[in-house]
Amino acid sequence: MANTMNLAKKFIPMLDEVYQSACLTAVLDGSSELVQQGANANELIIPKMELQGLGDYDRNEGYAKGDVTLTSETVKCNFDRGRMFSVDRMDDQETANIAFGRLAGEFIRTKVAPELDAFRFSSYCKKSGITKVEETLSDGESVLKAIRKAVVQMDEAEVPAEERYLFITPTLHGLLEDMNLDTSKAVLNRFAEVILVPHTRFYTAVKQKTGKDGEEQGGFEKDTSGAELNFMAIHKGAVIQFEKHVSPKVITPENNPDADAYKFGYRNVGIADVYENKVKGIYASHKSVGG
Repeated sequence: MANTMNLAKKFIPMLDEVYQSACLTAVLDGSSELVQQGANANELIIPKMELQGLGDYDRNEGYAKGDVTLTSETVKCNFDRGRMFSVDRMDDQETANIAFGRLAGEFIRTKVAPELDAFRFSSYCKKSGITKVEETLSDGESVLKAIRKAVVQMDEAEVPAEERYLFITPTLHGLLEDMNLDTSKAVLNRFAEVILVPHTRFYTAVKQKTGKDGEEQGGFEKDTSGAELNFMAIHKGAVIQFEKHVSPKVITPENNPDADAYKFGYRNVGIADVYENKVKGIYASHKSVGG
C-alpha cells in the first residue's frame, strides 16, 4: 500500500504542469483568493464592489458622505466534464509501461486543454454586451486595422491596459509579421502577451459531445451556429475563469476490484463567464457563420 501511495504522489502532480503548458487560456485563470467557494457543489460566490464618486468638500460640514456597497453574485459552474480509462496490467507491461504511463499526459495535452480553451472562448463570445465584429481579414493591413480598432475601443471604454491579452490565429499573426515591423509591433505592444491559437479551438460557439449514445469519441466541435474566430482581445479582469474542482484519479490493479488493470479517471469542474459590468473588456473578431 505504501508503494502505491508514493507512486500516486509522484505521478499526479505532473498533470498540472502539462495543463499549464498546453492550455492557452491558463493566463486568464482568476486568483483563488477572490473567489469564495459556494455552498452548493456547482456554485461560486463572486464579490462585487460599487463606490460613489467624489462630492464637494464643505469647509464647515467637511466631506460629502459616501457609501461603499459590497455584494456577492452567485454563479453556477458551467463546465463539468470527465473520463475514465482502463489499461490492462499486461498491456502496460508489454508496451514498456507506455500504455498507462503516457496516458494521463497525452489526455491532458491533446483532449482536455483544447476543449477548455474552446469552451472558454465560446462562452465569452456568448455573453451579452461584449463586442463581436464579423469581418474578413485577408491581409496584414486589414488585420492591423482590426486590432487597432479593438485597442481604441477598449481605451475609450477605460479598460485597463494592464493584463490585456491578444489571442489570434497563427495565420493572421503571420500576416502581421510580413508587414513593416515597427507598424505592427506598436499595436501588438499594447497587449501583455500575444498568444497564438490554432483555429481548431477558436470558435464563437462549440458543441460538447456526451461521450455516449453515438458520441462515444467525446470531445467537442464547432457548433452549427458558430463561426471561426479571427482574434479575441481579453482583459483578464473581465472574465470569471476558475477551476473549482480538478480531480485526477489513479487506481492500481491491486486496488481495482473489477479487473487486473490500471484505471485513470479525470474530472474538471469550473466556470467561464464574464462580469456583467466588465463586458467592454472582451472584443471578438470572427468570420461569418459557415465561412
